[in-house]
Amino acid sequence: MAVAIDHLLRHAHLAEEVARLIHAEFWADRPGGMTEADLVAHLGRATDPSRIPLSLIALDGADLVGTVNLIDNDDARRAHLHPWLAAMVVKAAYRGQGIGTRLVLALLGEATRLGHPRVYFGTDGPGFYARLGAELHEQVTPAFCIMRFPLPVPGSRG
Repeated sequence: MAVAIDHLLRHAHLAEEVARLIHAEFWADRPGGMTEADLVAHLGRATDPSRIPLSLIALDGADLVGTVNLIDNDDARRAHLHPWLAAMVVKAAYRGQGIGTRLVLALLGEATRLGHPRVYFGTDGPGFYARLGAELHEQVTPAFCIMRFPLPVPGSRG
């Protein structure tokens, strides 16, 4: 298996499938939450790799296997924190193969390229992200926290 990471904008025909994947993972059991149509609309705004929002996908040949997104903000109560890693999901059959790690690292590379000094996100699974270098920003509840990835400043050494 040779999984490739690319911008969704280069594979726009997959937008509805990406929306279904995100919806099933994060929104299907939340009444009043985002719909697949809402997600398709949000993903449709990721049309320029030089600005947020960005949507990256993992492909096994032509098959979608995962996604991750860089958005301005994912928490209205913390509007001062931006940008955010959002909706990182890998299809169940592909988990445990390093694809999530590759997606996150690719997204952090994009954020660094755009000049962001850090990326925030919320998670109920901090261990995965901590292994990649994320730091605790705020423990919201015993089961959920806000974390951040510090990024290298473009042009710096190190």
